[in-house]
Amino acid sequence: MPRENLNDIVAFLAVAREKNFTKAAAKLGVSQSALSHTIRGLEARLGLRLLTRTTRSVAPTEAGQQLLTSVGPHFEDIQTELDALGALRDKPRGTVRITAGLHVTETILWPKLQPLLRKYPELNLEITVDYGLANIVADRYDAGVRLGEQVAKDMVAARIGPDFRFVVVAAPSYFVNRQEPRAPADLTQHNCINLRMPTYGGLYAWEFERGGRELNVRVDGQLTFNNSRQILEAALAGFGLAYLPEDTAAPYIERRRLVQALDSWCAPFPGYHIYYPSRRQSSPALSLVVEALRYKKR
Repeated sequence: MPRENLNDIVAFLAVAREKNFTKAAAKLGVSQSALSHTIRGLEARLGLRLLTRTTRSVAPTEAGQQLLTSVGPHFEDIQTELDALGALRDKPRGTVRITAGLHVTETILWPKLQPLLRKYPELNLEITVDYGLANIVADRYDAGVRLGEQVAKDMVAARIGPDFRFVVVAAPSYFVNRQEPRAPADLTQHNCINLRMPTYGGLYAWEFERGGRELNVRVDGQLTFNNSRQILEAALAGFGLAYLPEDTAAPYIERRRLVQALDSWCAPFPGYHIYYPSRRQSSPALSLVVEALRYKKR
C-alpha cells in the first residue's frame, strides 16, 4: 500500500473503535463528510467492505474486524514510541559526551551543569579533559569545548564564556637572579614551562599580540606538562615562567606568590565555545546542555 494511504488506515481504526463517524471525525479533527469519503476510498482500493453502516451505528465487517485486530496494535505501538520521543523532549535523558580542557571544565562546565544534572536525574554527562583538540566526529563525542578561534568553521558553535587572556607569570624567587622579559623574544633566554597538546602539533606556542602585531613563540624549558594545574604548581615552586589563564593566576598575583610579565603583549582571546556537527543531529539532551552553558552578557 502506498505510504500516503496509511492515513486512511488511521481513519478506519478511529471509526472502528469509536463505532461512530461523528466521534471519530472529532477525534481526528476532520469533517464527517471527509471521513466518510476517506473510508469509501479505502474500501474501493481494497475491494472489500470494512464497515457496516446503519442509521444508528457503525460496526466492522468480518474483513474490517480482521484489519482492526491485525493492524491496530502495530499503529498503537508506533504511537507509543512517538509519545516516548515526546517524553525525551520534555524530560531529556541519555548520555552527553564532551571533550574539553581542564580550565573550562573547572570554571564553566562543572559550575553551570551541576544544577542541570540535579533537575534532570536521567541525564548523564561524560567530560573528557583533553588538550589535543580531538576530532569529535571520529572520536564519537557529542560536543567539544574550545576557544572561539580553535573551532572549525563547519561546526555549529555557541559561546559559553566571555573573552579572556592568558598571562605570563613566575614566582618572585625565579626572578632573583634573572631579569624579567621585556618582549616575547626574550623568552628564549628563560626557563619556560611547556604545555604539550597531543594532537595539535606537540608543544603549545605562546601567543602574543600588541598594536596589531601577532607573535607565536615556541618556548623551551626544563618542564613539560599536559595540563595547566601542574604548570601552575611548578610556577609557584619557582621552576620557571608559565603561560596560564588570567583567572587562574590572578589570586596568586594578588597574594604576590606570582609576578606577571609581558602584560602589554597579552591580548584577549575569543571566549570558550561549545561546538557540535549539526543542529539536525543534536539530541534533546545536548540541546539542553548547550542552553545551560550559553553565555549571557550581564
